[in-house]
Amino acid sequence: MKIAVGTKDFETIATHGGRTRRFLVYEVEAGTDPVETGRIELAEEEVLHLCGDGRPHPIDAVRVVVTGSSGAGFVAHMKRRGIEPVTTTETDPVRAIRGWFAGTLAPAPEPEHPHEHHDGDGHRH
Repeated sequence: MKIAVGTKDFETIATHGGRTRRFLVYEVEAGTDPVETGRIELAEEEVLHLCGDGRPHPIDAVRVVVTGSSGAGFVAHMKRRGIEPVTTTETDPVRAIRGWFAGTLAPAPEPEHPHEHHDGDGHRH
């Protein structure tokens, strides 16, 4: 199974899934260690926060996306693509994947505000 982990720097899990531009891609099966098989680096206009229209996207090749946080829009975008969104307080990508498989991954808290600001209010992340 392919799992993408959103990162700040290709090392540490990013805190905002919808705005993340760098993803590590791992191939993993239960009982085995994750193996990094690729990296995705998105252009600014390709971030998942902006890609809810269903057109093909580089992230479509994975079954799970792990990030540090996500809003309802990100979750909906991922589910429409058939991708399971996972949020966590873990910062290490490999530990996060191991924890997800073991069912012990600490989930990220709900965001303080919803990430649904498509009303032109000028709110920026």
